[in-house]
Amino acid sequence: MVRLLRRAGAVCAAAVLATAAAPTGPAQADNGTIGERETVCAADLFVRTEPNGAWMGTLYRGQTFLVEGPRSGGYVYGFAYGHINRRGWVQDGWFC
Repeated sequence: MVRLLRRAGAVCAAAVLATAAAPTGPAQADNGTIGERETVCAADLFVRTEPNGAWMGTLYRGQTFLVEGPRSGGYVYGFAYGHINRRGWVQDGWFC
């Protein structure tokens, strides 16, 4: 019986260590790199006419945005691919 309890304790300890070492969530999002076609990490990302301007479309996770620059007030200018297919501004910091 003592042997069985020791073995069960060892198995539990190994499971706790394995769980603690596992990644705890999705990768952090990053700022876009000018000149790069970036993948959107956010669930959705509004494309605007200017920083904090009128909404003209939404990019969804996995869609792409060519960061052309410049940056202004936390936004970056570029080309939104997919169903939007036009240039605009998106909030920076939401790219994989």
